[in-house]
Amino acid sequence: MSDKSPTAISAPGKVLFTGGYLVLDRAYTGLVLGLNARIHVHVRSLPTSSGVTLSEIVVKSPQFREAEWRYGFRRTENQGGVEVVQLKGHSTSTQSQNTFVQTALSYALSYVSTLTSSAITPASITILADTDYYSHGGVSNPEHAPSTNRFLDFNLPLNLAHKTGLGSSAALVTAFTAAVLTHYLPSQVQLTTGSGQACLHNLAQAAHCAAQGKIGSGFDVAAAVYGSCIYRRFSPSLLDGLNEAGKAGFSAHLRAVVEDSNPVQKWDTGINKSAANLPRGLRLVMCDVDCGSETVGLVKRVLLWRKEQSADAALLWATLQKGNEDLAEELQTLSNSPGAPYEDLREIILTIRSLIREMSERSGVPIEPKVQTDLLDACSSLPGVVGGVVPGAGGFDAIALLVEDKNEVVDGLQRFLAGYAATGEDGVEANVRKVRLLDVKQEMQGMKAEDIAIYSDWLQ
Repeated sequence: MSDKSPTAISAPGKVLFTGGYLVLDRAYTGLVLGLNARIHVHVRSLPTSSGVTLSEIVVKSPQFREAEWRYGFRRTENQGGVEVVQLKGHSTSTQSQNTFVQTALSYALSYVSTLTSSAITPASITILADTDYYSHGGVSNPEHAPSTNRFLDFNLPLNLAHKTGLGSSAALVTAFTAAVLTHYLPSQVQLTTGSGQACLHNLAQAAHCAAQGKIGSGFDVAAAVYGSCIYRRFSPSLLDGLNEAGKAGFSAHLRAVVEDSNPVQKWDTGINKSAANLPRGLRLVMCDVDCGSETVGLVKRVLLWRKEQSADAALLWATLQKGNEDLAEELQTLSNSPGAPYEDLREIILTIRSLIREMSERSGVPIEPKVQTDLLDACSSLPGVVGGVVPGAGGFDAIALLVEDKNEVVDGLQRFLAGYAATGEDGVEANVRKVRLLDVKQEMQGMKAEDIAIYSDWLQ
């Protein structure tokens, strides 16, 4: 493979507005709203001296300190794909692992190796995140051009940054995978087509599940690829038996998964974009409470309750699903009736919140903790605020509100939050003091190619 033109891809974050926990089961759906906060991945060839052969890929995240990872790679025998190993001897490289990057790189290169016999050339990959993925505001670098100041220098190690819960790992894996595929297979991978997007979705789902160490629902990866949608998860058995890179048969199995060529078991993900757009006159806003939750721990506890109290859980989940469907239907109704009142939408949101609190109480899991209840109630009482939820798995991640799309409504919310202080009980809740309005909006579009010029000052 000869030197290639630089490539840049971004993928959006998400908010699972309704369908938290339910979306783990194919019997239910979730309303996933894509966001204009994006993870960006830029790939370019890594120059080498004449006659020098190098099997190395350098990955940098320059908004953070000590965020450079160097990887060696090699094609393995017996269709084992491409094995990627972190190189820790270089003076500028961090010693910590980045499991999502390493796994996404291994999966993407393994798939590339099934489509071309050409050598995989060295590359330099840069990852940049829009500001609202992290609670730390960061600082703007005055030396950067205005177009590149959209990316702030967070000025701290990545492991110390507080996430706001917008789905950074899924957006990263999706954008990273898309950028690597586009870089190495520019004529073979067409990510603007339906088939190309399906291949990217399947590969990113496989890599993200492998990095997580479990087969999740995949709604976050689906939003990163397709944008806002009503989502129904794929059957987990689709990824059963997919070995790790380097093991015999891995690349052949991976290609069959990516290209959906197994006649016995086909991808059955449900993506409905037409029902996922907010009506004109409404907008999504999110409020960061700077105290994220450990989603995996919450999910395990809720699923244990569901197993132990299956009859009660089934009834509650069916009722919740009906509420979620009512919400989607009302959004469609409002889209077809501009200027209609929001009272029915407000009541549906309150009903969904009531059911979520019931599940929270029965399972003993803080899906909508008191401090979040107080914040949602206070915000919902403001003029122009229709209602909101603690999205996804709940806990202490950023809350999501639907508000009238008027400057005076958003400004009033901003002023209110500037003086807001939570009054929770001792412990975690009492630590939630600062609330910040994130500068995010809903966006229908999923991953997309970007103009490489916006990254120029960050590429060293």
